Amino acid sequence: MAGANWMRVGLLALALAGSGLAEAKPLTAEAVNQARLPDRDGAAEKTGRKGEAADPLLVKLQVLLDRARFSPGAIDGKAGDNFRGALSAYATAQSLPAGSTPTPEIVARLEADAAPAITPYTITRADADTRFLERVPPRMEAQAELDHLGYTNAREMLAERFHMSRELLSALNPGAVFDRPGTVVQVAAVTPMALGRPDPKSLPEAPKVARIEVDKGSRDLRAFDGDGRLVAYYPASIGSTEKPAPSGETTVTRVAFAPSYTYDPKYAFKGVKAREKFTIKPGPNNPVGDVWIDLAIDSYGIHGTPEPEKVGKTESHGCIRLTNWGARDLGRHVGKGVKVVFKDG
Repeated sequence: MAGANWMRVGLLALALAGSGLAEAKPLTAEAVNQARLPDRDGAAEKTGRKGEAADPLLVKLQVLLDRARFSPGAIDGKAGDNFRGALSAYATAQSLPAGSTPTPEIVARLEADAAPAITPYTITRADADTRFLERVPPRMEAQAELDHLGYTNAREMLAERFHMSRELLSALNPGAVFDRPGTVVQVAAVTPMALGRPDPKSLPEAPKVARIEVDKGSRDLRAFDGDGRLVAYYPASIGSTEKPAPSGETTVTRVAFAPSYTYDPKYAFKGVKAREKFTIKPGPNNPVGDVWIDLAIDSYGIHGTPEPEKVGKTESHGCIRLTNWGARDLGRHVGKGVKVVFKDG
């Protein structure tokens, strides 16, 4: 890679590639788990990758950030804005110099979590027997005719369960059949995302979130505990020209897992022609995903999405859209009355 392309990669590529361009290596579990940041003299293993392929070191760092509750969005092994935002927020929370490149100090702090970043998973009979949809209709009115808004295939299901992009799941498992029981696949070693309503007794006691900040400029959501410590970070899609996100402050009124979605014609979404209310059944491909965190502003909330790979990269219908696993994680740590502050950036 040369010229303009090299300049576009910028400082992050320099941090990854040391003193020069690194040759692409096969993307395997071993390559990810053993990936190391080059030392300052460039003498260590070079782990940068050419083009748009996933980088083993970036996969590892994204998994470690996810486990620390500083989400890079869908783990894809690429140096996008979501990764840079998560890395910078993590550095701030760790009282390290803030920056969007993986410095030795940030990497050392992340690698205090020494568990493997990629781990094997065996496809179960229950996985294979999941009732998949043939397709999710693009029109909301057609979605309302379905009895559930589940996944369309096993690859989509497994990628979301392990917080990964579908592209990365396939790259780590070339030729794998994801709906065959007994098949062993390599996945991100994160807490697998469950579906539906959690047992109230299973909800974590800490860290409780006391304040949420939604930054429209940097397109992210930050969660703070009662002592003001930054305890979680999530990339977010926030509002649109059609329906901007609110400003000022509000509070959480309730958290609903596995919600249905009711469309009201007063929303006047582009492309929706219905003149009466209609309801779309629950499921991860529901328009608000698998979680709805209701705000004390009519029709606004923090919620999941059927398109996790687009979070932080596209607009929303005014609400704050997270990945399903990010919304579930946040929903498990918040309750009624939590303050939500909108920052205009």
